[in-house]
Amino acid sequence: MKRDIDIAVQMPTVRTAPRKPWFTPARIGIYAFLLMAALFFLVPLYVMLVTSVKPMAEIRLGNIFALPMAPTLAPWHTAWQAACTGLECEGIRGGFWNSVKITVPSVFLSIVIGAVNGYALSFWRPRGSGLLFGVLMMGAFIPGQVMLYPLVRALAAVELYSSLPGIVVVHVIFGMPMMTLLFRNYYASLPQELFKAARIDGGGFWRIFFELMLPMSKPVIVVAVIMQVTNIWNDFLLGLVFAGSDNLPMTVQLNNIINTTTGERLYNVNMAATILTSLVPLALYFFSGRWFVRGIANGAVKG
Repeated sequence: MKRDIDIAVQMPTVRTAPRKPWFTPARIGIYAFLLMAALFFLVPLYVMLVTSVKPMAEIRLGNIFALPMAPTLAPWHTAWQAACTGLECEGIRGGFWNSVKITVPSVFLSIVIGAVNGYALSFWRPRGSGLLFGVLMMGAFIPGQVMLYPLVRALAAVELYSSLPGIVVVHVIFGMPMMTLLFRNYYASLPQELFKAARIDGGGFWRIFFELMLPMSKPVIVVAVIMQVTNIWNDFLLGLVFAGSDNLPMTVQLNNIINTTTGERLYNVNMAATILTSLVPLALYFFSGRWFVRGIANGAVKG
């Protein structure tokens, strides 16, 4: 028994590390920053929401943070189908469908062409691919305003100016550098052995792309869709210049509603129209947020 006691005395005691306190200065600073960032974005949204359901009598009282005493959805109805944009009082619904007609083909074409470009630059690497990729990336950093006049002249020469195909072509051109970079970096992160095995099995350019690469591209496609839908739906300048009076997108219609100065300025209608304009990007991020993060984690922005 004495021997057991000696062994027990000689055995080193295991010391557990002291637990760190929960309220450390670094942790408090992080949460304070996150709270301030959340308030920075949520407070304006709260003001817009409560103002959009208030009657004008309550808005004139000046308390923008107060909850509505008599909430109403009449401003939303007016913003959608009765708000005036100059001499026309048809609301923002026409601009909504114009934005849909512009966004859907622009997103589809820019993603398809960007995916093919990224696939070719990552695996096939034709002669001059490095120079081509550099030119595309240079185009991504040129301000869009610099290219407005040359594009106007070019589209007018081929009779596409102020038309729906014209604005689609412009959005595809402006989205090409970023889409090519996105898909090139994603495909570059895939194992080269997959491509080599497909080549040994007799796969050609298009067969490998459609049967092998495209099914593996779901995460980056989701990222590309979110980026392109957000950029194209929120665009104002290109739609104003190239769409023409019959295809003005929702953002241009919103600007016309807010800047109409005839009669009383209806702040509740303006706020409702603003929220309606931003609903599509907000809903896209809300329902596809986890896919967006997964696409980034799977190599969408590696390189």
